Amino acid sequence: MDGGEYRLFKGYRVQHNNALGPYLGGLRFHPHTSLDDFGALAFLMTWQCALMNLPFGGAMGGIKFDPRAVSDRERSRITRRLFHALGSNIGPDYDVMTPDVGTGAQTMAWALDTYANTAGMLNKEAALGVVAGKPLSSGGTHAGESAAGRGVVHCISAWAERRGFPLQGKKLMVQGFGKVGSHVAVLLGHLGVSLVAVGDQTGYAYNAEGFNAYRLKQYVETHGSIAGYPNGTPISREQFFAVAADVFVPAALENQVGAAEAETLTVALVVEAAFGACSPEGDEVLRRRGIDVVPDVLAGAGGATVHYYEWAQNRRSERWPAEDVEARLEHALLTAYERMDHFATKHGCDYRRACYGVALETITRTYLDREIFP
Repeated sequence: MDGGEYRLFKGYRVQHNNALGPYLGGLRFHPHTSLDDFGALAFLMTWQCALMNLPFGGAMGGIKFDPRAVSDRERSRITRRLFHALGSNIGPDYDVMTPDVGTGAQTMAWALDTYANTAGMLNKEAALGVVAGKPLSSGGTHAGESAAGRGVVHCISAWAERRGFPLQGKKLMVQGFGKVGSHVAVLLGHLGVSLVAVGDQTGYAYNAEGFNAYRLKQYVETHGSIAGYPNGTPISREQFFAVAADVFVPAALENQVGAAEAETLTVALVVEAAFGACSPEGDEVLRRRGIDVVPDVLAGAGGATVHYYEWAQNRRSERWPAEDVEARLEHALLTAYERMDHFATKHGCDYRRACYGVALETITRTYLDREIFP
């Protein structure tokens, strides 16, 4: 640590399945996490990659600590120590890490530098693919920062088109105004959707006239949270879930929408921008009440899809224009949405079961074609 003392941190990496290709999954820094959390998230990453037809399997990992409670230099050393300790358990052809809660492009740059200088690879270009979500200067991709939020918006647009639900003039609630939630609000604002309620780890706020999503995003980037933002009325968590709106995007941590929250919501659509945002009990209540849910494995797939594009660019020593990345992402998300919708109609099930069904069919085909050796 900066003061010269030593601290021991607990780190994890769960690799769930690699039938479709190298493992792919996030790196999370958070004080309240566990092996069970990472096991569940790695499991969901497997289904997400299969649903999106990405040549990856699922993984997830991280370190149990509060990244806001240490200095930048300490975060760098903690990140580098983890990647050095992982050794051959990661690699561009074996396990590719991506940003998650508490990490970002800077974390990926530290990780890449550590791996490239300790893995003994002669081809430095090949080492770039060990992580995705990097800064542009370190092999990142254009349109990467907004990819996860853009994927959520594509799902909302696809749902609205199929339901005859014009988005112009509709109201939005977002829980978690970080890298994903803020981009969702800004992009939906361009489609005429008004952000009326927002929340993060510091609290919740309401504005009947609608927040300026772009200005709120700038405020959060400067101050670290929505706390103190002047153009909204502070409300409780219970009041937040009772706000009259049309679309709710939970983009925070898992299990935020339990049975009580699901009974309170008045929206027409819930789009899980965060893995496991709805608990099983909450999911059942939403289903009973007729509130549609676009599940996490599809709604949150924009990030993983563009991480694949970044990995592919690194392997080819290419840099695609932002418009190409965005066009590919839109096509991939709408194609996956169509597969989900078709499965749900054919089998008479909800979207969550449909996503799992499509993903399981993809993985099953792979095992049947390849068989198992020995």
